[in-house]
Amino acid sequence: MNPQIFTSGQGFPVDPLWVCTVFLITIRLAAVLIMTPILYAFPVPATVRMALVFSLAVMLTLAFPSLQITVLPDTGGLLLAAMSELVLGATLGLGILMAFAAFSVAGGLLDVQIGYGIAQVFDPVSRRQLPILTAIFNRVAVVVFFTVNGHHALMRGLVYSFDRFPPGAPWQYAGAVAPVMRQAAGLFSLGFALVAPVVFCILLVELGLGVLARNLPQMNMFAMGIPVKIVVGLTALTFWFGGAGEAMSKIYMSIFQTWQGVFEGVR
Repeated sequence: MNPQIFTSGQGFPVDPLWVCTVFLITIRLAAVLIMTPILYAFPVPATVRMALVFSLAVMLTLAFPSLQITVLPDTGGLLLAAMSELVLGATLGLGILMAFAAFSVAGGLLDVQIGYGIAQVFDPVSRRQLPILTAIFNRVAVVVFFTVNGHHALMRGLVYSFDRFPPGAPWQYAGAVAPVMRQAAGLFSLGFALVAPVVFCILLVELGLGVLARNLPQMNMFAMGIPVKIVVGLTALTFWFGGAGEAMSKIYMSIFQTWQGVFEGVR
């Protein structure tokens, strides 16, 4: 198919190559952002999200003319290119999703230990009922991500992905398996490291309650233990949260380590 300049309804010339480039970039950006809680943690209308993704695609195409494809593909080639962009974007988005899942693992671990697992609140990210601390950790993960300018690093990583893999260019899917599996293997260890001191404090409380129940069997340890674990757990979490920056940094760094592995492995 030969690229031709055609005219829009308002009389402005439109380049089919430029339109296809924007279309492919939009697919990759949408696949990355749809799989992440960055745009879903807060109530943003779907129209605004789609407009943001499309605007980013247009700005990238205008800012980096080298991204524009040089040969206009036929219908089948365009569909294959779109599927390739979708899979690549989903792979990169999975790296972000697993990093934020580490916060959910940490919150779920504390919910079980403290006793908040029976209290559920609606989480707009997953659109289901979640325990209180899990939902709080999910929100904190997004807030801290923006606070440490993680969105800037995310945009730089996306631009670098287009430099490594131009829109519509084929890539080897098998090379992305190893870095994704490494991040999945470290998901639970990173989540535990985020709340390990708090879990240790609750464990000491459990040991103390066990000794107390052994010496005072007439006391109702279930009725007394839950309030004690809640107070101790929340107090320990308050003191520890200020020192959890290193663990959070490792979690966020796992995103870009996985991306770097994908870029190097499928090149």
